[in-house]
Amino acid sequence: MGTMPASPTGRLTRDQYSGNFGKDRKECKVAQLTPVMEKFIVRWGEMGGTWGINRASAQIVALLYLSEKPITAEEISETLSIARSTVSTDLRELQNWGVVKVVHVLGDRRDHFETLTDPAEFFRVIVRERKRREIDPLVYTLREGVVEAGDREAFVRDRMRDMLEFFEILTAVYDRTEDIPTNLLLKTAKQMGQLPLKTALRIAQLGDGLGESLKRLVK
Repeated sequence: MGTMPASPTGRLTRDQYSGNFGKDRKECKVAQLTPVMEKFIVRWGEMGGTWGINRASAQIVALLYLSEKPITAEEISETLSIARSTVSTDLRELQNWGVVKVVHVLGDRRDHFETLTDPAEFFRVIVRERKRREIDPLVYTLREGVVEAGDREAFVRDRMRDMLEFFEILTAVYDRTEDIPTNLLLKTAKQMGQLPLKTALRIAQLGDGLGESLKRLVK
């Protein structure tokens, strides 16, 4: 596939896009980035580092989120002015995260890509992956450290034990919410936000019965 000249803005025009497809494919209408879209993509790219991916990957996710239809790696590269090789690498990593998937379009042999469109589900995937990559290894290291330090390094052992206890509590809370479907979790959060503080605290103290209680609450 030949390289098409970029528009003065660094992005492809609609005519350039449609000329890039095979004869058996209809015109692909890829919307130009508006100032609002550009602002969102830039901001999302800046935020990417806080959830463990690079700026380019985060911008790709933002572009896919705002795209009405799945788009190709070539379109992503031209729209965001990111090297094609970088786009390919980042798309593979985003697929590993579970936030981007390949979509096949009738009449086009190229891979198209889309991202999760449910913000809540997207957030849950990011939290799940960060826990697996960051929290779980830390908890394992803390557990090992507590055992290895023993009485010989009582101060270090106690400090590590305190941190281990904190992360084990967080992990237990997370594991409990993982068993709740996203739509039910959102409905529950809305309900909890409207409850008096004392009632919310009582629910939080239900322990193992929390999941079932939440289900009854939102029925």
